[in-house]
Amino acid sequence: MQNEFGFQSGYEQVNGIKMYYQIHGAGDVPLVLVHGGGSTIETTFGNIIPFFTKTRKVIAVDLQAHGRTGDREAGVSFEQDADDVAGLLKNLNFEKADFLGFSNGGSTVLQIASRHPHLVRKLVTVAATWKRAGLISGFFEFMETATLDNMPLPLQSAYLEVAENKEGLQVMHDKDRDRMRAFQDWPEEILTNLDVPALIISGNQDVITIDHAVETAKLIPRAELLILPGIHGACIGEICAARPGSKMPEFTAAAIAEFLDK
Repeated sequence: MQNEFGFQSGYEQVNGIKMYYQIHGAGDVPLVLVHGGGSTIETTFGNIIPFFTKTRKVIAVDLQAHGRTGDREAGVSFEQDADDVAGLLKNLNFEKADFLGFSNGGSTVLQIASRHPHLVRKLVTVAATWKRAGLISGFFEFMETATLDNMPLPLQSAYLEVAENKEGLQVMHDKDRDRMRAFQDWPEEILTNLDVPALIISGNQDVITIDHAVETAKLIPRAELLILPGIHGACIGEICAARPGSKMPEFTAAAIAEFLDK
């Protein structure tokens, strides 16, 4: 059922959690949006969704422990997030989709393509990683000392605005932090075995190094590469990187749409 904001939203029971989703726009093959760590649908994609929905159906999700979605006792992982998104699409009766993931969501999209290849028509990652050396110097040292006090206030506020359990903010932070503390390099075969068209996007001042984005695009057999100006998330208007009046989200959406449509 469509809500007062003009899109359909709801919950599905997926792999033991109550998972929130939104459906915007209309079209045949949907574009599934997977947000970054510590984020919600709105904080990652709020500034770019309107450009996609002009021409296509968009499905956006809140992942485990994030936003409106429930939690499970186990920590978060890219593999489990991938299985949760796949399970949601099965529940909603979608057999094939395009996928766009940002940051941790980009890594999740790579896992979706690896673990559930039948679901993926094309994939787009923005600032995704699959090995520790792909992140800028100092990233993992920061993670070792990260506390909720270090979490960007816009992300904290966005969580508290929509979450049923406000105390889950600390849980979400700690689970995302611990995921990155424990992160280990993936085998290159996860990328070299992907048999779908892929667009790898990163910022030239991102937390993902340009060399890593280049390597990712080289390893995926049918990948293209796009390096855009700006910091982590600036190209899609992510809430912590958005600049008032910037045309970058519209530009990025147009580049993604051209990739998906060709």
